[in-house]
Amino acid sequence: MSDGSAGTVVLVHGGFVDGSGWQGVYHQLTKDGYTVSVVQNPTLSLEGDVAATKRVIDAQGEPVILVGHSYGGAVITEAGTHPNVAALVYIAAFVPDKGESVNTLIGGFPTDGPQPPILPPQDGFLFLDRGKFHGSFAGDVSDEEAAFMADSQVPWGVDALGGTISDPAWRSKPSWYLVTTEDRMIPPPAQREMSARAGSTVVEVAGSHSIYVSQPAAVAELIEKAAEDVRSAVH
Repeated sequence: MSDGSAGTVVLVHGGFVDGSGWQGVYHQLTKDGYTVSVVQNPTLSLEGDVAATKRVIDAQGEPVILVGHSYGGAVITEAGTHPNVAALVYIAAFVPDKGESVNTLIGGFPTDGPQPPILPPQDGFLFLDRGKFHGSFAGDVSDEEAAFMADSQVPWGVDALGGTISDPAWRSKPSWYLVTTEDRMIPPPAQREMSARAGSTVVEVAGSHSIYVSQPAAVAELIEKAAEDVRSAVH
């Protein structure tokens, strides 16, 4: 790497939250010598979030490890075909195929398991039930931090969930996937199914949907593994 960095990482957040949740992962990666950028998705439409992500990728001087959490997985699946993306890393994320959306994937979840406590849309936007946020979205995050996350929710546009994939990047780029075995937003069996379909290298960690907040070291470790594997494949 010409600038002496260990590699370049772009982090993409999911629905109901913003990019600040990546702070712990960011600190770990930068401490280890990586150049890191965090995308702030408007989460109004998939198309808009893909455009926001591509702008950040465009600004990087070297090939990027593109990381997505939750809905961010759909964003990186569409944005990851960018020629400057070397690999994809999915963190408890949706991995749609061509013509699929987050909505179609949620529609395939087992009905007998925990259901995401998404409230009915208001003016085209979704929120999680504040009282159920901690248990569903952030089970292993402190009460105080989970309350802050619930009270600072970003409205998630229904168009973002309905946006379909045109050309899934995982069909042409290597991918890694972190399965969260205590997840109550995306059922672990669905995570395993999506990651297997994508041919991802999979690591499983006992943690909630907010693993990137609660266990940043585990998340950073998988991202660094992806970066190292990409580097050794090039040399």
